Amino acid sequence: MNGKIVVIEGLDGCGKSTQFELLAKFLEGITPTKAISFPDYSNPSSTLVKLYLNGDISNDPTNINAYAASSFYACDRYCAYKKFWQSDYEQGKLILAARYTTSNAIYQMTKLDQNQWDNYLSWLEDYEYSKLELPKPDKTIFLDLDLKIAQENLKKRYNGDENKKDIHERDIEFLKNCRKTALYVAEKLGWNIVKCDRDGKFRTIEDINAELREIIMNMKGESNA
Repeated sequence: MNGKIVVIEGLDGCGKSTQFELLAKFLEGITPTKAISFPDYSNPSSTLVKLYLNGDISNDPTNINAYAASSFYACDRYCAYKKFWQSDYEQGKLILAARYTTSNAIYQMTKLDQNQWDNYLSWLEDYEYSKLELPKPDKTIFLDLDLKIAQENLKKRYNGDENKKDIHERDIEFLKNCRKTALYVAEKLGWNIVKCDRDGKFRTIEDINAELREIIMNMKGESNA
């Protein structure tokens, strides 16, 4: 019996890595869990992704064809699946993923005119879930954070060095559009949205994590019903 896949999504600077690590530790204590993260920078499969994000192909992410860039990430995911977690999934483990196919829907779809979005989503799901035979997520949670707060978090991460940002992180207008696509896809595909700020301030890490735990545990309860 295959396991379940829970994906944690969010724009850069939303605190996704912190929440992912806390959730992985929590879930490992209650159910067999495999935590995975994309892109998989530790493996050669992410080479094209690195070239793209480092600006070696173009310093402007919108100059890179949405379908081509989607393929960079999809190939990395496919290699990681076959090498590192297919057996875990097929043995019934809960797979907790920081980013997944869903990231293409956020970062690459934004390069297209809105009247092309639904066609892109159909292509993406067919490409990764049907053609590449990657398992489809059972739950996707989008961490939504005000972009000003997110940018402040990125400054802290890089100690104020703007040169350390990748081509997505340093393009504010691009990120604004990515948030727009993320909210569109969340509504269309039924993602959960967790708002990470309140009254102009970042919610506490513990508060956000408690909400994430509740969503995931409710999912487990529904699957057992």
